Order: sequence, then structure tokens, then C-alpha cells
Amino acid sequence: MVRIHRAALIEDAVHEMVERRLRGRGWKPYITAYTGYGAPGWARVMARVLLSRPGRVRRKREKIRGWRSFTTTPVSNALVRIEVGGTVTEARTDRSGYLDVMVKGDLDPGWGSAKLSTEGTVPIDAPIRVIDPTVKFGVISDIDDTVMVTTLPRPLLAAWNTFVLDEHARAAVPGMAVLYERMVNAHPGTPVVYLSTGAWNVAPTLTRFLSRHLYPAGPILLTDWGPTPDRWFRSGQEHKRKSLRRLAAEFPDVKWLLIGDDGQHDQEIYSEFAREHPDNVAAVAIRRLSPTQAVLAGAIPGPSETAEVVPSGGKAWFSAPDGAGLWSLLRDTDLIS
Repeated sequence: MVRIHRAALIEDAVHEMVERRLRGRGWKPYITAYTGYGAPGWARVMARVLLSRPGRVRRKREKIRGWRSFTTTPVSNALVRIEVGGTVTEARTDRSGYLDVMVKGDLDPGWGSAKLSTEGTVPIDAPIRVIDPTVKFGVISDIDDTVMVTTLPRPLLAAWNTFVLDEHARAAVPGMAVLYERMVNAHPGTPVVYLSTGAWNVAPTLTRFLSRHLYPAGPILLTDWGPTPDRWFRSGQEHKRKSLRRLAAEFPDVKWLLIGDDGQHDQEIYSEFAREHPDNVAAVAIRRLSPTQAVLAGAIPGPSETAEVVPSGGKAWFSAPDGAGLWSLLRDTDLIS
């Protein structure tokens, strides 16, 4: 028998009590769809089922700011109907209302969608990035301090960014959106996957931020910050490691350009992945923080004004302070030509 952590039991009891009371007041389920990915024949579908007060109409791109994103009430064990390319699958949400399933269905390469519905709801579309089997190159990118500037100590980062700021108060890292666009243009059909230790609650905010700053659209792989069956909180580093391994298994013929920053653990995680899966790594690009940013992120400041190539583990590591610097190193390599 699996022993459940006390924190998870308390959280489940609170969710059950709140859900019961809100349903008694007429609150109804609705689905928040996240961007998934897949290939012809299958798709990874991600969403969450929550409760909404009666009579409230939720707009497709409704903005939920800061702490309000974390005051939602999940619906556990909700039965969700998933239709992909004419194939219907049913699955249930987990204890926190999340749905993360692999389903069968034929979609053409490019952008497709899955139709999701649950009790009493109108079907909604969940975007699916369908990767062409002929594609051999992709981009996996960190978010904080890689595509947008945080300049806050990491222990305070989560609370500040998710409970106080909205996306309009965030600044993009100079040149990174242009870098990503050039990589995508150099390799038509290139998938861009954003991998972060942030909570799923902020996925809509991050999606709007990336769109407004002209980053290529793509799945955002986040995590649930709540208690797990065996610990108080999920490990952000382990979330990244598992996600990288999963992508390598799902797309064994794709070589990924791994993009991150030197503020915390990206270099360590990418190095491990490159050693374990050398055939799935094209190169590593690291955005170097400024001395001030490095101190605030809890890292040791290093030279930040120049771009350089550092051979490591049989893979080229490109390092520069911004997107323009990284592009100056990448543009003459086999990754572009």
C-alpha cells in the first residue's frame, strides 16, 4: 500500500470540502486548456478542470492576475472527453484537477487542436503542436532569466512573479525573440518547447508574454507546486530532467538546441542530459547574466560582455549575455548552414 504524505492528504481534504460547498452554491466546472504537442498518430493533451461561479462567462484569453491565479478550485477525478482527429478518448483529472494524457489521433504536421469537454461544458479547443516526422531539429528553452528578465533573488522569484506582477511588468531579454525566430526560419517546422519550473497556474500569463514579445508559439511545460504523495513540494530540477528525458524518448530523431541561463541549474541539467542522450543534443546555448543579475539569482558573477564557444562533453556550448551575442556565435555553425 502506498503511503500518502500528510500534506497531500490535508490538501485533498481542503479541496474536497471547498468543491462540495461551491457546487452546493451552483458553481460549475470549466476547462483551462494548455498547449500540447504530438506527432501524426498521437498527441499529449494537457488541461485543468476548475470551478467557476454561476453565470460567469469566461473569455478565451481572460486575464487572471497574480494571487488570483492560485485561488482557483480544482475538480479532481473529473471525466474529460478528448477528441483528436476524430478519435475520442476519455480520461480523468488527477487530485489537483490536472489532465496530462497521451491519446491516439491523426493530425497533420503543424498546428492542430484537441476538443475537450466535461460535465455540462461546451467543448473547447486545446492547441496541439504536431511535429513532422521529417523534422530533425528543435529548440528547448528555459523561461526565467532566459527569455524574460527577472532580476530577483530566486527564493523570492516565485512569490513576486506569480502573486504580484502580471506579464506587462516583465521585460524580455534583448535579442532572444529574434534569435528564436532566426532558428525557426533556418529550420522550417522547428518545434520550440518552453520548459520552466513555474506553476501551471501562470501558464496563460506566460503564453501572453511570449506572444506579445514575438517569441515563437510552442508548448510550455510547467509543474504543480502543491504537495506530492511523498513530499511537501515537487522538485523543479527533477521536473526539468524528466521532461527532457521524455522529449528524447518521444522524438528520438530530433536533436535539440538547449537554451538556458547561468543563474542556477540549467548548465548542470543540460550537461547531464547531453551525457545521457548525446544523439538528442545539437548544442547548448547559455545566456550569461549580468553581474548584478547573477548576484540576485544566487550565482557567481562571471564575464558577461563577450560571446564565447566552450567545448564540453563533446557538444559545443555557446555563451553570451543576450540573443544578439548568441546569434553571432550560432550563425556560422552547422546549426544554421
